[in-house]
Amino acid sequence: MLRMNLCAVTSVRICVAFQLLVSSAIPALSAGDPAAGQRDFVARCGGCHATAPGENKIGPSLAGVFGNTSGNVPGFNYSPALKSAHLSWDDTMLDKWLQNPPGLVHGTTMFVNVSSSGDRQNLIAYLKTLPAGENPPPIATQ
Repeated sequence: MLRMNLCAVTSVRICVAFQLLVSSAIPALSAGDPAAGQRDFVARCGGCHATAPGENKIGPSLAGVFGNTSGNVPGFNYSPALKSAHLSWDDTMLDKWLQNPPGLVHGTTMFVNVSSSGDRQNLIAYLKTLPAGENPPPIATQ
């Protein structure tokens, strides 16, 4: 009887710990400062990616990327790996992608990663502001 009670208590503790872990991760994926993300984008991403629709550089234009599917920017020559990955660019997938692109899609030509969770969330918040068919918002100056 004592053993069964200890198992029940342990199970409850594990469930509570899991719920706390999951609930604490959800705000982290939704938080982010678009202005800070824009500054990070200019410093880290702007050399390879444009934010204007139809303006591809070494990497594809990221206009309208949020909510879109990987490998579908017209006029950009994607790696076969990314072209066939069919990833949906939402908060979670962009976070995984920015953390380790080759780890998520083996064979991708994207090689830059963003190790800081806060920086990734800021970049994602900025990417959400980029409309697909219009010019991007002006770059913040600070």
